[in-house]
Amino acid sequence: MSKLKRSLKRPKFTKALHQAPGTMTYVGNKETKETLLEVIDYNKNHYQRYTSNSPEDAFKFEEEQNITWINIDGLNNTEEIEKLGKYYDLHPLILEDIVNTGQRPKIDEYPEYLFIVAKMLYYNSDGSINNEHLSIVVGKDYVLTFQEAGGDVFDGLRERIKIGKGRIRSNGADYLMFALLDAVIDNYFAVVDDISDKIELFEDRIFNARTEDNLVLEIQELKRTILRIRRAVFPLREVVNRLLKVNHEIIEKKTESYIRDLHDHMIQISENIDLYREMIRSLLDMYMSTISNKMNEVMKVLTIMASIFIPLTFIAGIYGMNFEYMPELQWKYSYFVLWGIMLLLFIGMIFYFKRKKWL
Repeated sequence: MSKLKRSLKRPKFTKALHQAPGTMTYVGNKETKETLLEVIDYNKNHYQRYTSNSPEDAFKFEEEQNITWINIDGLNNTEEIEKLGKYYDLHPLILEDIVNTGQRPKIDEYPEYLFIVAKMLYYNSDGSINNEHLSIVVGKDYVLTFQEAGGDVFDGLRERIKIGKGRIRSNGADYLMFALLDAVIDNYFAVVDDISDKIELFEDRIFNARTEDNLVLEIQELKRTILRIRRAVFPLREVVNRLLKVNHEIIEKKTESYIRDLHDHMIQISENIDLYREMIRSLLDMYMSTISNKMNEVMKVLTIMASIFIPLTFIAGIYGMNFEYMPELQWKYSYFVLWGIMLLLFIGMIFYFKRKKWL
């Protein structure tokens, strides 16, 4: 991938320069024509799913006995995001971070809600890894999620809410927050396991590599991929660790054990990423060593061949000189004797090299 193509995928941070704090300026590359809202309103005995392009349609789901999950796809339409922000009384700095896709994963505490930024990692249809900016606002009886565009890792969670499977319908907004983060982190496992498979495949390819096989670029691309994954995963580990220590009325006591499980998963993923990062580093060293050894084998064969022909060339050089008097030239068996001597030298050197295990 060229530098130009890679640069096109980076958020355009220059658009947010010289702006006052709290100014909503979309920083990203996934622009949609309109904002799509998906509302899931539920409790133990109630379920309703609703989609719309108007933020005002989400305002009618206000019953405190229900949990309302509002998912917003499309961050470039900042006016729609701002309407939701005003209705739920979100701080201007939160609105700024929602539309800033370069924001590092973090957690902020406010009296009425919690704000969490995370990165979703999942595979596109072409096999590339999609790094999606995800913002979560958790209130007493609602959860707001903001994404750049359609497509996420929450289909399984939506299905569980719909059929009432598990604990999701019997718990509050804090458990929904846990379920969202759990879906994100579970997908980290899938992405990281795929990196592990690629590393094993590279090890097999390296051992069978030829000098004309240029695996360096592929290994470097794999290295860049694991670094992008690391930048998304490691800050979220800090977020989950801090979430364990949050003393907020929104987080119920029974949810803390689930958050501890999230923290354990994040530690495991972080350790795997560090391990695979070291393995990728060693892949390049292994590849260069393999190519170097194969080059040494080629050079050894060429050196042995040159060593065999040096004495033969020496003999041929002597009798190729144009001196007037060379007694051997007048002997009728000189040609055959010379061939015999050269063959004996050749066979003797081959035997010597095999005895030394150079061949």
